[in-house]
Amino acid sequence: MERLHKSATNRMVAGVLGGFAERYGIDATVLRIIFAVLAVVTVGFPMVVLYAIAALIMPD
Repeated sequence: MERLHKSATNRMVAGVLGGFAERYGIDATVLRIIFAVLAVVTVGFPMVVLYAIAALIMPD
């Protein structure tokens, strides 16, 4: 089973969502849309913090 990692090829910012997409076989665009909607609904701050934490701890 492949480990969760940041994507080297499917990245817009740090590759976090691209890594999730590669790991779980989901389209990265769908994840980005879900992330954007959640960021708007939750006023953005919690989602940005979670993304930043994931970008720091996920391996390349």
